Amino acid sequence: MSPWLVLCSAVFGAAAAAFVPRVAHRLAVPRGTPARAACARCDTPFTDWVRAGAACSCAGAPVWTVVAGALAAGLLGAAIGPAPLLLVVLPATVLGVLLAVIDIWCLRLPDRVVAALAGVTVPPLAVAALLAGEPGRLGRAAVAAGLSAAAYGIIALLPGHGLGLGDVKLATVLGFVLGFAGWPATAAGLLAPHLINGPVALALLASRRAGRRTALPFGPALLAGALLGLSI
Repeated sequence: MSPWLVLCSAVFGAAAAAFVPRVAHRLAVPRGTPARAACARCDTPFTDWVRAGAACSCAGAPVWTVVAGALAAGLLGAAIGPAPLLLVVLPATVLGVLLAVIDIWCLRLPDRVVAALAGVTVPPLAVAALLAGEPGRLGRAAVAAGLSAAAYGIIALLPGHGLGLGDVKLATVLGFVLGFAGWPATAAGLLAPHLINGPVALALLASRRAGRRTALPFGPALLAGALLGLSI
């Protein structure tokens, strides 16, 4: 493990995550609703999408967003090392932070962001596998994506499931990335979200911050599970 690589990865994650709040604030709207054109708190009009720091001048500094980006990117830098996979997952980490923030705010994973995550991961990894003469690795990634889609699709169809199609789509993309890394990563990445979300739900119930019928975001757990899977 190179300390410099870990440091550079963490700095990249922190710097990129600093631009997440404005984009997340604009996209955290109900399905079918246009992106937010003004701040939800003070009604200040938004004239752009790119802003480092708080989503609006009325909001506080995005400390936790930046910390999450730094920790996730640094952990991947330490686990993966100087490999082509790291060049793919670092930009994907920023999109993952964006999806997590949006899901926490409005219980939704926008298709356009999930598609962007697929765009920055699936084609580069497919090309990398073919150039390295490892078509079997690409096949494994495709099988893992299919298994993830099937598993979460079945859960989403169950009564009282609490999962949406956005979760199924995200799980499919993450399944491809985990499959590229290997079957142990895939198994850990599919199991960990449930081990993460379960205790969180119990803690919220115990503190009476949520009821039995309260919808909870599952996207952050999916992303955290994928992070753990890639780090083993």
